[in-house]
Amino acid sequence: MAAAATAEEYEEMLRVVEACAGRIRWRLRPHSKRRLLNDILFLCTGLRPVVLMDYGGTMPELQENLCSLLHHARQETSILSPLRVMVIGDMLFLIHAKDLAEHASPNARSQHQLAFVDLEKSCSKLLSDKDENDTVHEFVFIQDLFQAKFPVDSAVDLPVIQPGTTKQMAELPGGTTDTDCSRLTSDRTSLVIDLSVYLESVQIALPSLNGWLLGYPVTYLFCNRSSETATQNLSKHSLHIYRIYAVRRDPTAGKQSEQELMGFSVPCDMSAKRDEEPWAKSFLAHMNEKIKKCNHVWASVRMEIEVFQSQSGLIVL
Repeated sequence: MAAAATAEEYEEMLRVVEACAGRIRWRLRPHSKRRLLNDILFLCTGLRPVVLMDYGGTMPELQENLCSLLHHARQETSILSPLRVMVIGDMLFLIHAKDLAEHASPNARSQHQLAFVDLEKSCSKLLSDKDENDTVHEFVFIQDLFQAKFPVDSAVDLPVIQPGTTKQMAELPGGTTDTDCSRLTSDRTSLVIDLSVYLESVQIALPSLNGWLLGYPVTYLFCNRSSETATQNLSKHSLHIYRIYAVRRDPTAGKQSEQELMGFSVPCDMSAKRDEEPWAKSFLAHMNEKIKKCNHVWASVRMEIEVFQSQSGLIVL
C-alpha cells in the first residue's frame, strides 16, 4: 500500500487543480471553485466517497470540463488517480472509486446502517434496511448492484502517471497534436463511469439513491411512481437541517479553517433529540474515525442543526 500523502502534498494537489482549471478555461465562479477544491480534498482524504456536481455548469459541458480537468491534473499529481466521473441520467458525480467500493461493501453497510424516511407513507418513524418493506428491499437490491459494480478487491485505481512524463498534455488544447488529442479523448473516456443504462430498470427515485451515495445517515425513501406523493408528504413536515463541518489544519499559515462537508435534512418529528438521536451519535463517531485517519489534514468535525419551517410546494425532490 502506498504511503499516505503529506499535508504539503495535498496543498500542492489543490494548487495543481486550480492551475489546470485555468488552463482549460473552465470559468468557475469563486464560490464554485472553492467548493470544487474542497470536494476534491474531501474525496482524496477519505471523508466522502462521492460528491454531487450540482455546480460549475450544466451537462454536457460540465462533464467535459470535469474530465478535462482531471485528465490534465493527473499528469502532475498521482493523488487524483482514484477519482472518476460517474453519470446517472442527467446527474453528474465525482467519486473516489476505492472508497465507493468500500462504501458499498456488505461490511460497511452492516456497520453503518442507513435510516430511511418512508415518504410513500409519510410515516412518523425511521425505517432501517431490515424492515419488511418492498421499497426498502428494492433499495437494498440497488446497493447490491453497486457492490457488484465496485468490488472491494478490484483494482479500481486509474493508472498512475508519473508527474512530468507527459507534460505537454497539460498545455492548452490549441497546442496539442493529433496524437495528443487521441490520447486525451481515450483518457477522458476511461474517466467516465456511466450507470444510466445499468440502473434504468430500477424503481427507486434518484434523490433516495443520492442520500446513500453521498454518505448521509438518513435518506428519503420513495420510488419514481410516488414522486408527487413523496413531495406532498415531505412538505407537511418541518425539517431539521443537519450541517457537518470539517476543521482543516493549514500547514502554511499554522492555523485552522472550517469547510462545510455536507448537509442533509430530517423531519423534526423524527429527530426530536437532534444530535442525541442514536443515528446522529453513530454518524458523528463514524466521521471522527475518518478524521483520525487523516489527522495531519483535518483537526475535527462538528455538527450544526437549524430548523426549516416547511411550507407546501416549497420542497422539490
